[in-house]
Formats: sequence, C-alpha cells, structure tokens
Amino acid sequence: MRFNFSSHTAATTTTSSTTTSSHKPLKRPLTIEEDPDSLDSVISNPQSYPITIVPNRPASFYGLSSNGKPFQRQQSCRSRNFRPGSMRRVRRRAVFKNGDCNVVQKHLQRRRVRFLQDMYTTMVDWQWRWTLLAFALSFILSWLFFALIWWLIMYTHGDLEERHLPANQEDSGWSPCVSAIDGFTSCFLFSIETQHTIGYGVRTTSPECPEAIFMMCFQSIFGVMSSAFMAGIVFAKMTRAKQRAQTLLFSKHAVICQRDGYLSLMFRVGDMRKSHIIGAAVRAQLIRTRSTKEGEVMTQHFTELQIGTDESGADLFFIWPMVIEHKIDESSPLYNMNATDMLQDKFEIVVILEGTVESTGQSTQARSSYINTEILWGHRFDPVVLYNKDLQAYEIDYARFNETTQVDTPLCSARELNELYKIQEGFRTPGNKRSRLETTFTMRQLSQNHSDQAS
Repeated sequence: MRFNFSSHTAATTTTSSTTTSSHKPLKRPLTIEEDPDSLDSVISNPQSYPITIVPNRPASFYGLSSNGKPFQRQQSCRSRNFRPGSMRRVRRRAVFKNGDCNVVQKHLQRRRVRFLQDMYTTMVDWQWRWTLLAFALSFILSWLFFALIWWLIMYTHGDLEERHLPANQEDSGWSPCVSAIDGFTSCFLFSIETQHTIGYGVRTTSPECPEAIFMMCFQSIFGVMSSAFMAGIVFAKMTRAKQRAQTLLFSKHAVICQRDGYLSLMFRVGDMRKSHIIGAAVRAQLIRTRSTKEGEVMTQHFTELQIGTDESGADLFFIWPMVIEHKIDESSPLYNMNATDMLQDKFEIVVILEGTVESTGQSTQARSSYINTEILWGHRFDPVVLYNKDLQAYEIDYARFNETTQVDTPLCSARELNELYKIQEGFRTPGNKRSRLETTFTMRQLSQNHSDQAS
C-alpha cells in the first residue's frame, strides 16, 4: 500500500492576502491506493505521484511530453539483477578448477616469429577448427601450386597447342612431356595423382622433358613429407596428455579435520578409467602474499606443502580414489591459521597429479586448485570404496566422491591446539600445580579470543 498526498497546486495559486489572513495549517486529504503495476501506469496518471509536483517545472521533467502523453522509454542497458553492493567478489586464482592456468601474456617481442619457428607445437596447441583448416589448406594449396608448375612446363614445351593436343598427337607424331594433358584441369588431376601416388594409368611422364622428371620426383618427396607432418600433428593432438587429464578427478572442496591428534588438510583424487596411471605422484603448493624482512611484498609466493596418503607418501598406487593429507604441523605454512583466519585470508592451494598413461606411455598432468572459501573446516570425506560380495570386487561409488560429513573439530589453530595438548600433558603429571594454573589461563584465553573473533 502507498500513501498519496494530494497536490497543493491550488494552495500555491491563492493570493498572498488569503495566505496571511489564514494562520491555520493546510489540511491535505489523505488517500490510500494500491501500488501501480508498472512505471508506465504511474507516468500516465500524474495524480498518483507520491510526491508534490511543482507547477513551474515543465511536464517533460516528469516524463511527459507537451501534449501530456508519456515519452517512449528506452531500454535500460543495466542488468535487472544488478543491485548496489550485491556484486559477488571474485577471488583471484592462478589455476581454475578444470586445470587451465589463468595467465594472460602481453608485450611479447617477436611473438609471431617465435611461434612460427616452432610451427609444430603451435599447430598442436591450436583449436581443432584451425588445425583441420590448416590440414585441408596444406593439401589444396599444394595441389594448385604444383598444377600451375605442370601447366607452365606443358605450355613452354608446346604441348597445349592445337595440333599437339592428345586428339591430334597421333596424326602429328608429337611426343608430350605428360600424356593425356589438354589444359589446367588435367594438370591439376595429374598433380594430385603424383603427390599421393594414386597412379590411375592414364597420365604418365615421358622422357622427353627432364624438367618434368625432376618435378615429378620433387612433388613425390614433398607429398610424403607433408602427409607425415600433418598426420603427426593430428596424432599428437589426439593423444596429448591434456586429454587424458580430463578423466582425472579432484574433489570439489578440501576439508580440515583432526587425524591422530593433528589438524590435517585433505582433498580427494580419483581416476575414471580402468587403465591406471603408472608412477602417480601428487604435489601441492600454497600461493600466498608474503613480506620479506626488507619490506618487499611478494604477491605470488609459492610454498611447497608436504602431502601424502596413509603411510605411503606422495607416490600413489592409484587403483581407486584416495584422500591426500597435509599434516598441519610446525613446518606447515598453515600452522598459525584458525577457522576465522581461513575464511578471511586470501590464498590458493594448487594441487598437481602427474604420472604415465598405461595405454600410451605418455606423461600426463592434471591440475586443480582450492581457495579459502572452498575449504570446509570440520568436515571429513565419506568412504567411496566398498567390497561388493556379489561381484567379489571392490566397488567405487563416484556419486559420493564429493560427499563430506561434519565432525567435531577445534576452531583454534594448530599451534594453539599443540600448546594446549602440551599443557594438558603437564597437567596430568602429579604435583604440578603450575601446569594446572597455566591450563586454566590458556583455556580462558582461547575462549576469549574466539569469542572476540566471532563478534
């Protein structure tokens, strides 16, 4: 509902004598009306304006033309979903979730020349549409180029004259360079047959022209080399390691919980194929801003995280999904971070899985990353590997690959938790009154710190 006060236009047009004689306040009738359905209905009915209209302003000021009709409003270019202060903060990340690196290069000197020098790698890195276009153009243009050379050879030798054409060669006794050539079209067909060794048996080279023999040898060698080059590019593009990495999975979130009394950062990796990754190894690096003792600010500082799985380290026998663990101890860069710091700090954890593809023998690398908002504090991954008695084999349920369970986890940092455990060990020692007082003081201090951070 909207309260609408009537306009005081009549009050402003009364004489000054009437105004001075009446000292009573102006009574404005109060009306209540329904909200308009749209802005057009408000503009078309000036009496329903929820504001006071000043008479000395033109009607166009309020969206009306001189004849009282509303102007045609232009479509706004601003998105309807936009609200001030409602924009999502996009976290900067170096590696996307699909493994692509968020890096853009500029101001490279002689970039095109350097890329052309390494043409093979450039064409492998191209998108498929450009690779297939280059594949087709390489053959078509080479056919046309050599067809033009063959036509010039025939023209200079006189094979294209009227009396020397194939229909008149038997009468004139003319010996051409290449038999059955009567124009550019036949030269183009002969170029295709020579380059790809088709040999239909109609057009053949005669010993009359040495230049024709040399050109036939040269085009045959060029055809073998160009076919091998383009076939190698297509094969390398189809079997490159980036395609195999699409079937290597990383969990959507990383978790932090306790394992054997220590806070641990964990994430899960898996492989969708039955052909395994030989010599699989996992690495993790923390990207974080760091200030040196000299005052230098390093915005992209890499720190290696010590990770492993169970008791086997970073080398995996990768036959089913595994949980990779980073123990947050004194050597960890996350040692002083509690749950609140984990949400407020800006960092990125890049994880890399490397190994050799069992089917092709090529090396592959899969990448992903986790920012602070993608780390769940106080969660644990659900098991996905169960033994199926009916099948008599281990069964992997990938529907639970990203599933986690919330568990009781201290919100303090690993350093504070370690200090608390040390004090508790001293408190268990008989006759140690000092340790008892330190424990009470530490517990109160931790509770007060977390209460202040929560507020």
